[in-house]
Amino acid sequence: MKILLVYPEYPVTFWGFNYVLKFISKKAAYPPLGLLTVAAMLPKDWDLRLVDLNVEKITDKSIEWADYVMISAMIIQKDSVLEVLERCRRLDTKVIAGGPLFNSATEEYLDLVDHLILKEAEITLPPFLADLEKGTPKKIYKTDDFPELHLTPIPRWDLIKVEKYASVMIQCSRGCPFNCEFCDITNLYGHKPRVKDADQFIAELATLYDMGWRGNVFIVDDNFIGNKGKIKKILPGVTEWMREHENPFSFLTEASINLADDDELIELMLDAGFDTVFIGLETPNEDSLKECCKNQNCGRDLTAAIRKLQGAGFQVLGGYIVGFDNDDEGIFSRQIRFIQETGVVTAMVGLLNAMPKTRLWQRLKAENRLRSSVSGENTDGTINFIPNMDMDKLIQGYRKIVRTIYSPRHFYQRVCTFLNQYQPRRKSKIKAHDVKAFVKSIFYLGILGNGPSQWYYWKMIVKSIFCYRKSFAQAMTLMVYGYHFRKVSRRV
Repeated sequence: MKILLVYPEYPVTFWGFNYVLKFISKKAAYPPLGLLTVAAMLPKDWDLRLVDLNVEKITDKSIEWADYVMISAMIIQKDSVLEVLERCRRLDTKVIAGGPLFNSATEEYLDLVDHLILKEAEITLPPFLADLEKGTPKKIYKTDDFPELHLTPIPRWDLIKVEKYASVMIQCSRGCPFNCEFCDITNLYGHKPRVKDADQFIAELATLYDMGWRGNVFIVDDNFIGNKGKIKKILPGVTEWMREHENPFSFLTEASINLADDDELIELMLDAGFDTVFIGLETPNEDSLKECCKNQNCGRDLTAAIRKLQGAGFQVLGGYIVGFDNDDEGIFSRQIRFIQETGVVTAMVGLLNAMPKTRLWQRLKAENRLRSSVSGENTDGTINFIPNMDMDKLIQGYRKIVRTIYSPRHFYQRVCTFLNQYQPRRKSKIKAHDVKAFVKSIFYLGILGNGPSQWYYWKMIVKSIFCYRKSFAQAMTLMVYGYHFRKVSRRV
C-alpha cells in the first residue's frame, strides 16, 4: 500500500513566526507531529511519503503515486485542505482524513473525503486498517473512549527533513482537568490527563538526540501540569538524562497558572531544562474569568504569579482574550496595562470566538448569537458571534491593544521589564547559527529598519551589553520576534 501523508499549509499567523524564519534560515516553525505519529501506527510494509506544504509544494505526480492520501489539519488550515481535497478528487485518489478540523466540522467533509478517522488514532485507526485489509472500510470511525498513551508510538521522524524546522515537538500528556467555557481541548482529549511514563518519554527524547537534533523542543501538551503527581515522577529522570547528554535541549510547554503555586514543580521543571511556558492568562477582569469558568485564574494576583515564574527562570508567554460578556470599554486599557506591567513579551491577544462543540458555542447557539464559522486564527480580528459590547467598539478596542503593545516603544519597554525580572537558570550556548541570525538582525532591523523600530533595536543592543549581558541572546531574539509581531498586528 502506498500512502502519501499531507500536511496543509498554514496562513501567516502569530505563532507561525513566518517573518522570523528568514533570520534563522528555516522553512517552518514546527513539524507535523500528528501525521508523523499516525505514520508510526501504519503497517511496516507500507510505502510512506510525507509532504508538508509549509516547507515544500505537492505535485500531481506524488498524488497519483499514492493509493491513499492521508490528511490531518487544524481549523486554520481549512483553505489549504480544500485545495488538497480538490486535487485528490481531480486525480481520482482516495482520501483518509483526521485531526481537529475534521472532528469539529465532520458534516462538512462527508462528501469530500472517503474515510474519516476521528478522535484519537490509537483507538480508531486499528479497526479501519483491519477493515481495509478485508476490503470493507467504513466511512467513519469514531469513539467516546480515551486511550492510554503507552499505545502511542515514537513518531516517524525519518519521513521529514528536520533541519527545515525551527523547533521540534513531542507530546507527554493529553487532557486537562479544567473546564474553561471557550476551550475545545476537553472535547478532544477529556478532563482526565493521561501521561506517558518516564521511559517512554525519555525514549522519544533519545530519538531526537540520535537523529542529531539540538535546541528547542516544544512539548505540545495543552496543560503539561494537568496531572502534577505523574509529571513530578517523570521530571527527575528527564533531568538525569539531560545531564548525561550535556543538556542538548531547552523545553517550551503550556501550563496553567497554578504552576506558580508549586515550588517543587517549578524547580523540577527548571532542573529538567524548561525555560519557557505559555499560560492562558486571558484577562485581568475577574468577572470575565468567572464568566468563562477560568477558575484557576480567579482570586489570585496574576501579576505576582507571573513575576514569580520569571524570577525563577521562566519566560512566560501569555494568551489574552477580549470580548467576554462582562467586558466593558475599559478592558482595552486594562489589558494593555496588565501586559506591560508584567513584562509578558510574547502576548497573544485575541477576540473571543466560539469554537465548535465547546460549551461557549452551545450557550451562544441557544441564545441565537452565533453568526459565522470560526476562522481558527486567534489574532485576525474576527469574531463569530454577537457580543454584548458594540461590535465596532470591540473591534476598534482590540486593534488598539495589539497595535499599542507591539509598537516599538511599548515592545522595548516590555522586553526591559521582563529582563529586569528574569533570572535564567542556564547559560545560553551560542552557536554558529545564532551568530548568523544576529548578523541578519543587524542588517534587516538595524540597517534596513527605519524610524522607531530601528532606534529601539540599537538601544536594546547597547542596554543589553551593559545591563543584560547574561541574557543578550534572549534580548536579541525577542527584538526579532517584535519584528514579526508588528507585521502580524498590522493586518488587524
